[in-house]
Amino acid sequence: MSYVPRLKEKYSSEIISELTEKFGYKTIMRVPKLKKIVLSQGIGEAVADKKMIDNALADLSRIAGQKAISTFSKKDISNFKLRKGMPIGTKVTLRGEKMYEFLDRLLSVALPRTRDFRGISPKGFDGRGNYNMGVTEHIIFPEIDIDKVSKILGMDITFVTSADSDEEAKALLDAFGFPFKTK
Repeated sequence: MSYVPRLKEKYSSEIISELTEKFGYKTIMRVPKLKKIVLSQGIGEAVADKKMIDNALADLSRIAGQKAISTFSKKDISNFKLRKGMPIGTKVTLRGEKMYEFLDRLLSVALPRTRDFRGISPKGFDGRGNYNMGVTEHIIFPEIDIDKVSKILGMDITFVTSADSDEEAKALLDAFGFPFKTK
């Protein structure tokens, strides 16, 4: 018997029928699903210190469970001492089982470890069924050893769904157990 992530199992056994009942889909192929999760970090201080990118790449790879890549500047900006092609951030895109594993760790371990956590804002939807949220400290993930961190960085997390509207996407994320603020 092969291993299936807990939230992937939950999606196929509970969430599909729940959303079909709520929105009246004719076929299960219309039910929205999570396509990918993108983790990204912008590191402005990397212009002065090249080691920051290496440390951020290692941390993000540890968090995601797959290798992260550097992002590079697209143009010169003299006020920021930035040249075209300089590394200024990191990102990783998760799909499939690694995506569900990360989502499970985010919802059950990392978010509850956030200082003064009262839920995530329901205002991060983009109008096309995708959700964006920011995390101010990457040390909330248990994979990161706090003693070895030189600088605490934030990160943006984007959840890309196949939903047509924000209402459907919010229902999908609610069914996964996202702790949205009520007011």
